[in-house]
Amino acid sequence: MISLVAKIIGWLERFPLSILQFLFRFTIAAVFWNSGQTKIASWLTTVALFRDEYQVPILPPEVAATLAATVELTCPVLLVLGLATRLATLPMLGMTFVIEVFVYPENWLEHLTWATTLLFILTRGPGPFSLDHFIAQMTGMRSALSADK
Repeated sequence: MISLVAKIIGWLERFPLSILQFLFRFTIAAVFWNSGQTKIASWLTTVALFRDEYQVPILPPEVAATLAATVELTCPVLLVLGLATRLATLPMLGMTFVIEVFVYPENWLEHLTWATTLLFILTRGPGPFSLDHFIAQMTGMRSALSADK
C-alpha cells in the first residue's frame, strides 16, 4: 500500500507546472473578465452600485467604476495572452484588496482565493505557454517578466 501511495505521489509531482500556470492565468482572468462585462452591460447601474453599495472611499463613483471596469477588461486579456503577466497581476491584487477591505469583507475566503492565485502568477511567472516566454526566447533573454521556475 505504501508503495502504491509513493507511486501516485511521484506521478502527481511530475504534473507540469506550465499547465498549472496557464490554468491559473485563465481562471482568474475569467473571474475578472466576467465582472467587467457585467459592469459595461449597464453603465448607469454600475455607477449607482459604486455610489450606493460599494462606496469606495476617496474616489467619486464614476471614477471608481471606470477604474474597476478598465482593470477588469484589460488585465484578464494580458493574463490569458501571458503578456506583461506579472505587471497585470498588480492592479488585480490591488482591486482584490480594495474589495475585501471596503466593499465585501465578509467574502474574505473568495478574495483570499483570488489573491493566492494572483500571487502564484506574480511569483512564479506566466510559464512557457505565454507571450512573455516567447518574447524572452526570441530576444535571447530570460526577463524578470517571464521567468519560468
